[in-house]
Amino acid sequence: MARIGASVYTSHVPAIGAAMDLGKTHEPYWQKVFSGYEFSRQWMKQHVPDVIFLVYNDHATSFSLEVIPTFAIGTAAEFAVADEGWGPRPVPKVIGHPELASHIAQSVIQDDFDLTIVNKMDVDHGLTVPLSLLFGPVDAWPCRVIPFAVNVVQYPVPSGRRCFMLGQAIRRAIESFDEPLNVQVWGTGGMSHQLQGPRAGLINKAWDNRFLDRLIADPAGLAQVPHIEYVREAGSEGIELVMWLIARGAMSDVAAGAGATPPKVAHRFYHVPASNTAVGHLILEN
Repeated sequence: MARIGASVYTSHVPAIGAAMDLGKTHEPYWQKVFSGYEFSRQWMKQHVPDVIFLVYNDHATSFSLEVIPTFAIGTAAEFAVADEGWGPRPVPKVIGHPELASHIAQSVIQDDFDLTIVNKMDVDHGLTVPLSLLFGPVDAWPCRVIPFAVNVVQYPVPSGRRCFMLGQAIRRAIESFDEPLNVQVWGTGGMSHQLQGPRAGLINKAWDNRFLDRLIADPAGLAQVPHIEYVREAGSEGIELVMWLIARGAMSDVAAGAGATPPKVAHRFYHVPASNTAVGHLILEN
């Protein structure tokens, strides 16, 4: 059967992608950001999965205000890199895994979660920046990727509790797939940031680090945090962090229940600023 070997969490700041694409990673400002991913790139070389189930949010690229799916799974064989207004990023197209994606959709929908099945969509920086951060510049991504888009742009958005429960359903789906695949589940977006209004530029280091602490040691409790706390403490765009709870819910200690040993923390990184946001990054091994 397929298994989940690890979960990866990272911000997906668009300016990080631009810094990579324009060769600015060694500039003093950006070097501090990318230094936090040096370990991760070496770790990935030792832990390349067969498939990444990558949770991200579309930034009004494939989904507009005309159609707003709460949860959308990409089931296509490949996904083009989106043009977000300044041309597609110079990165490889994303190769999907239609068989596993379709199996997950079947299982999760039968597990009482409504998913939108997407057979054609372009993927934006929310998905490609995390891949670039962990794999660096490549001619082709070294594994297949299943895009899983979550609406955290237009209210109403899903609760942390809903996302955490969904992660558990995704784990059950993956583990019931009848091929010996090594799968990683990635949660992206965040951390604290606000892009508009009187609080534009808000950063809350203390809250961000408490979030990381609880994500590791108390994910079930963290899942109960209401939307208003994310908005108040982490800014209007801080709500993206609920997507990390999907990846955390897929880890084996959650399935084992109370008293289970938390996953191994392979790497943890936090830095301010990158553009006008905080950057968080975590790797947890089952």
